[in-house]
Amino acid sequence: MNTNLLSMFLVFAKIGAFTLGGGYAMVPIMEKDIVDRHQWLTREEFMDVLIVAQSTPGLFAINMASHIGNKTMGVLGGIVASFGVALPSIVSILLIAMFFRAFKDNIYIEKIFMGVRPAVVALIAAPCFSMARAAKLSLSNLWIPVVSCLLITLFGVSPIWIILVAGLAGYLYGRFKTNS
Repeated sequence: MNTNLLSMFLVFAKIGAFTLGGGYAMVPIMEKDIVDRHQWLTREEFMDVLIVAQSTPGLFAINMASHIGNKTMGVLGGIVASFGVALPSIVSILLIAMFFRAFKDNIYIEKIFMGVRPAVVALIAAPCFSMARAAKLSLSNLWIPVVSCLLITLFGVSPIWIILVAGLAGYLYGRFKTNS
């Protein structure tokens, strides 16, 4: 494994090890490491990868890691980054499974998890603001994500339909705008 692949593995292993709350909670840390610290991707490329990873079936964190690794260092980079981000979770789950019965009713462990929950919500909300900035949301187009959220939460519309309709509308808008 050369130095670049090793550094990619270590970056993604750190992200996987120190992020609670799943894939979306990892986005701000990934962005800081991948875009700001190592400059493996530009902010625009990172947002493109984020969008593709969201629409790709599978675990979001693995999708992000594999797309970033592949984009920066090819297929082997994708494999190394995916393994790096997954390994800490696998080890943690194995350790928890081995010792779960011993501390499952421990009041202190329960309180720790209760304290972590609000931080996880903030970690998940942070990428929303970052994506809104990158998507150049303004008052003229803010209605699109708001209506999408309302359709999903209040009326139970499948996000798949929202994505398909939004994609078609964007395509038609682009065609109409270039013909004018």
